[in-house]
Amino acid sequence: MGLTVYLSGEIHTDWREQIIEASQGLDLSFSAPVTDHAASDDCGVAILGEEPDKYWHDHKGAMVNAIRTRKGIQDADVVVVRFGEKYKQWNAAFDAGFAAALGKSLIILQQPEHDHALKEVDAAALAMCRTPQQVAEILAYVLTGKLPG
Repeated sequence: MGLTVYLSGEIHTDWREQIIEASQGLDLSFSAPVTDHAASDDCGVAILGEEPDKYWHDHKGAMVNAIRTRKGIQDADVVVVRFGEKYKQWNAAFDAGFAAALGKSLIILQQPEHDHALKEVDAAALAMCRTPQQVAEILAYVLTGKLPG
């Protein structure tokens, strides 16, 4: 049994690479949003034309990025959503809600300081992890039935 895993959320650290590296040898296929922050922010205006109003600049980018995000979440068996320490990631919360509404197996990756703010998101998840290693260990267990170590 193989799994398709969509890695959503925070784009400022290497958590995705940590999960992928720790999952080597498993029958997993990973996908993710565009993690080049500038490209993600500017894709709409770069393709569809400039916008003098920042709202419409951001709106165009969000719509173009949503094509990839929706496809990735819809095709995934498991959706991992990372909430980082530094920014309020409303898009990550939206992705988690979308995945939950689709009945996807949802794993949340967050720091303790976000526990209260994310309690409803966590309640919709099948697991809440503190480290990328824990995510990789869950994926390994799901595929092999073996505990880490």
